[in-house]
Amino acid sequence: MKKLNRANFSAAERPIKVLQFGEGNFLRAFVDWILQDLNDKGLINGNVAVVQPRPSGRIKELEEQDGLYTVCLEGIDNGKRVQSRRVIDVIGDLLDPYTEYDRFLEYAGSEELEIIVSNTTEAGIALDETDTDFTVCPNSFPGKLLAFLKARYDHFGGDPEKGLAIIPCELIDHNGDELRRVLVELARINGMDDDFIGWLTAANHFTNTLVDRIVPGYPRDNAAEICEEIGFEDVNIVKGEVFHLWVIQEEPFIHEKLPADKAGLNVIFADDITPYKQRKVKILNGSHTAMVPVAYLCGIDTVRDAVCDEDVGLFIRRLADREIKPTIDLPPEETDAFTANVTERFMNPFIRHELMSIALNSTTKFRTRLLPSYNDYRSIFGKSPEHILFSLASMIVFFRGKRGEEKIKLSDDKQYLDFWSEVSKLTDPVGIAKKVLSAKDIWQQDLDEDDNADKVAGYIRMIDEQGERAALRAFLGNEG
Repeated sequence: MKKLNRANFSAAERPIKVLQFGEGNFLRAFVDWILQDLNDKGLINGNVAVVQPRPSGRIKELEEQDGLYTVCLEGIDNGKRVQSRRVIDVIGDLLDPYTEYDRFLEYAGSEELEIIVSNTTEAGIALDETDTDFTVCPNSFPGKLLAFLKARYDHFGGDPEKGLAIIPCELIDHNGDELRRVLVELARINGMDDDFIGWLTAANHFTNTLVDRIVPGYPRDNAAEICEEIGFEDVNIVKGEVFHLWVIQEEPFIHEKLPADKAGLNVIFADDITPYKQRKVKILNGSHTAMVPVAYLCGIDTVRDAVCDEDVGLFIRRLADREIKPTIDLPPEETDAFTANVTERFMNPFIRHELMSIALNSTTKFRTRLLPSYNDYRSIFGKSPEHILFSLASMIVFFRGKRGEEKIKLSDDKQYLDFWSEVSKLTDPVGIAKKVLSAKDIWQQDLDEDDNADKVAGYIRMIDEQGERAALRAFLGNEG
């Protein structure tokens, strides 16, 4: 079987108009899939240069196929099974800035470049004050982007017409505003002049976004079958659900450069994305994050199996109904309908969504996806949400790195892994709970309030003595 590459597959040649920070499954099955559709429909004419945001990634595998790969979408739409296979050919260049820093910066001088997109996980848009040497590749995503924009400013002499559309897809509140704020702060730390900072904020067009598509990634179970269907060997296949939603805060320049709403796709340009954001992040992402340690320690590996499990499924439903939906400022019928839709998506029989893929950066995800519901719940009801505390206790046990005799492949920022390693050395459940709950540098607030420590300690003790499933059943029984 022939390898999927540009020698064996007729791929369009287009100018590079998009610089993309991130080469992971989500961007390739969502943003690049949308860009493919826009190109195929003649709404834009532009390819993507992908920048690997970390020292390790998928650049080499993608290079071996000249950036080509297959997106497989499967799901239920209006009660009918929908399945599609599509070769994506919009990746026109691949860059490892750690080894090709000069070539990365060369794109800053491109006349054709118009858009920057990113998805570097929730932990990606954060200030790293050590990013002060721009003669080498900076560590953080904001550092790389700042170096790039400074190079563009210098190349074009501060021309206000050379600003770019900057569209972050990280799942944090006000992601565009936050990215701009971090860039300005980092620029000031580096002593960059006011003229550049003025150009950074005025010439460039930042927007806030919300993205939604479940993307489990490489379909290990039926990759060979898919290769037979498309007629090519493809080691970069990415699988996703049919559902997709991209909400972009209205910004005329960005709307002009990325007219995605004109392609018949579920892309919305809205004056305020807050209601969409709150609903999606709290219900879908919050449920994902809460279920991972609970379900995984119960011996479950996938989202579908977690939702279908008698105990874990009940935990997820009660979490949504009792602790998340009451905190969302939308009509109950809207949140009920969205929750039902999310449950249906979780149970998609054609998608194998591994819990461990969601477990990446669990610490930041807990803070950004569950603490908003935690805080709003306390504000409304004057007490802490029990299901979220039980999930936190399960996460503490999860980060010990063992499921029975099986080693868990923990994946998080080093600072968090170091923290959890310290926690795992403690033996007293109350001491463990207090250390975790009071970690203000991690949660950006003190969670050691009221009787939280006693409750979390109690859940840890139950899990240690009885095992996760028995502890979960006891918890659910007590909750009634």
